[in-house]
Amino acid sequence: MRPDLPSADVDRYRRERDLYLRLLEVGSQNELEPFLTDALALVVELAGAHQGYLELHEEDERTGTPRWSTAHAFSATEIEAVRSTISKGIIAEALATGRTIVTPSALLDQRFRDRGSVRIGRIEAVLCAPIGEDPPLGVLYLQRRAQPGPFSEEDRSTVELVAKHLAPLAERLLARQRQRGEADPTRAVRASLRLDGFIGRSPAIATLLQQVGLVAPLDVSLLLTGDTGTGKSQLARIIHENGPRAGRPFVEVNCGALPEPLFENELFGAMAGAHATADRRREGKVAAAEHGTLFLDEVGDLDIGAQKKLLQFLQSKEYYPLAGTKPIRADVRVIAASNHDLAAAVREHRFREDLFYRLQVVPVRVPSLAERREDIVELAEYFCHSACEHHHLARVTISRGGLRALQTAEWPGNVRQLQHVVEAAVIRAAGDSAQQLERDHLFAAGADPATPVTFQEATRRFQASLLRDTLEGSGWNVVEAARRLDLARSHVYKLIRAFGLERERK
Repeated sequence: MRPDLPSADVDRYRRERDLYLRLLEVGSQNELEPFLTDALALVVELAGAHQGYLELHEEDERTGTPRWSTAHAFSATEIEAVRSTISKGIIAEALATGRTIVTPSALLDQRFRDRGSVRIGRIEAVLCAPIGEDPPLGVLYLQRRAQPGPFSEEDRSTVELVAKHLAPLAERLLARQRQRGEADPTRAVRASLRLDGFIGRSPAIATLLQQVGLVAPLDVSLLLTGDTGTGKSQLARIIHENGPRAGRPFVEVNCGALPEPLFENELFGAMAGAHATADRRREGKVAAAEHGTLFLDEVGDLDIGAQKKLLQFLQSKEYYPLAGTKPIRADVRVIAASNHDLAAAVREHRFREDLFYRLQVVPVRVPSLAERREDIVELAEYFCHSACEHHHLARVTISRGGLRALQTAEWPGNVRQLQHVVEAAVIRAAGDSAQQLERDHLFAAGADPATPVTFQEATRRFQASLLRDTLEGSGWNVVEAARRLDLARSHVYKLIRAFGLERERK
């Protein structure tokens, strides 16, 4: 800065410098969704707005809604109002004229005061700027100021400047997204399935989704196979939601370490007086899943006696509650899953051959993360965003170095392990007030014994070790392990999943 400049000019130059630096930071994003979120957050902050909405005009052909949009401090209902009723006035005018619309009060502005949503929402100050020119690429909509009063001319200039520079950055990411979509082998099948929250566009996932598209409409039993942590539970729910029983109950049963009497009680329920804790009739999971889907997770862990009971149910579609004397007819679709090689278990007489073929009407194998490494970046970024929202933490992103470290790491625990690593890293980054997840956040507990261990990590290791020893000592009887540890059985199952513990096969 020149020393002879007036202080007002110095302040202006500093503000412009800071603005360009922040725009460069926003523009460094390589994915469209975090870019839009960061861009809107910047505009809302600079203009002192209370609410904000940013939209790029590329509609989702299936839903008819903007494919790329983000909002700040708007409820879902308010966003729909912005998209529909208000967009016919304020936003539509900004897009049609290519000029920024500023009004101190939409309630009093003759252009907009007759709009129903303006009256209902009692909308006052509004600033709406198009992004790009001829035609605009999208729109920035700001509503109400954090402090009383209208948006100023300085607010207008700042927002227009930001909108001008956002356009080429958004175009770059949109072009990348279109290119990715054209090369996306899952694109065709995604158009025909409901896949909310399902991440993955690799060839291995494309093959899997093609199988899902074939089997989901069929009301037949399925067996999902694949390593631990590959997402079999999520896939079972997707099959249910794309099948003839969508909208009906989806009930999950964890078959791991359930002895025969407990399995019957869990699955078929019990009559009053059937056992010491049955003070009234208790319905089982089959009754809860009536007309829907019963998902039997880790079915390979059932003992032989429970396998026999399950086979009888699958053959007859009838069952007896414990101490019951009359059969009950069931209308459920059964989807089973196992991370074990059930064919090998049949050969070793650990799993009934007739049950195996009854379950495996149509087998579906879920690929490991090693078979779909192309999906690691998208999965990691999704888990990062979800962890920030779930724990109400400031939004962070994963650095390029962090992404490279994730891509080159081994993931024996598959998608579940990746999720836990990213979630833990988000919490560590929040503790450091970091804006990005670096390699040290992701892999804080290294194999080097000289590396200092935090109190939380040491506690986690002790809990995992204690739980494993207790399970081994009780023959992996979860009920007995819960009794010894004075914990609820459901909490023990959660800990087993959280620590990624597995029973060793001898």
